[in-house]
Amino acid sequence: MGQKQPAAQSGVLHPRNPHNGRYRLSALAKSCPELKRYIRPNPKGDNTIDFSDDKAVLCLNKALLAFYYHVTNWQIPAGYLCPPIPGRADYIHYLADLLAAGRGQKKCPTGKAVKVLDIGTGANCIYPIIGSQSYGWQFVATECDPVSVKAARLIVQSNACLSKRIKLVLQTDKQAIFEGIIKEKDRFDLTLCNPPFHASMAKAKASNQRKWNNLSREKSVRAPAKLNFGGQKAELCCQGGEVGFLKQMAKESVNFGEQVCWFTSLVSKGDHVRPLKKLLTRLGAEQIDVIKMNQGQKMSRFIAWRFQEAKQ
Repeated sequence: MGQKQPAAQSGVLHPRNPHNGRYRLSALAKSCPELKRYIRPNPKGDNTIDFSDDKAVLCLNKALLAFYYHVTNWQIPAGYLCPPIPGRADYIHYLADLLAAGRGQKKCPTGKAVKVLDIGTGANCIYPIIGSQSYGWQFVATECDPVSVKAARLIVQSNACLSKRIKLVLQTDKQAIFEGIIKEKDRFDLTLCNPPFHASMAKAKASNQRKWNNLSREKSVRAPAKLNFGGQKAELCCQGGEVGFLKQMAKESVNFGEQVCWFTSLVSKGDHVRPLKKLLTRLGAEQIDVIKMNQGQKMSRFIAWRFQEAKQ
């Protein structure tokens, strides 16, 4: 495959991830003065914010995007997913390693010649923001929810550093992933995706309840009457859940093997990897990799595959 990718270290973000270590809240507050109202000392006397407060988390994200990525105008509609930026950045940096290794290079490829397709970008447009600002990549970001497309497009248009690097596209066929998006003359170095986890909103709400229960035990706070970590139906669930979505993605990818160098997606559950690899092998994928990422106490991963025709 070429250069071997760096192995994830336990509890440590990617070496190039600027979010390693504690949040620099004082510096972040200078980029987003609004953050000051949410900063308070923890029992040890260290500054922190209340991560059970959705307004505080939203404000922290605004500060992170302003400080590290020069995005000063970022807002999402109420009730939509507010992403954990350090973990999202890890995916981008490991994708850069994947590209470099696939080309047999030591240095990660940068610049507008690198074309990336983000499937389901959401209202937050987080992966194109991080990827374009970290590596200068060009993005096409797709979404089937018109409200998300409108919100993401407003973010892009409101920030000069994004306006020429990110294109938003509405996927009008909610049953399709690549179909209707990748045109005949398109070519992408990467596709990326954070797929819906759940098979139904009922399961999404049950997972939401568990998160609040865990947070309540850890922080000695009472779960609110309205349980909401953020997220709309299209962001949280789809028929067949994550594995159903990824199987459809794998099947559709066959038709675009000559136009995409690497297809990739996050996989939230380790048990889903084996059936996906089995399906991809049957579909003729020449190379299948599973890259693990450690983010604090959480283990994450993404699967990557390509077909012979797309080799560079």
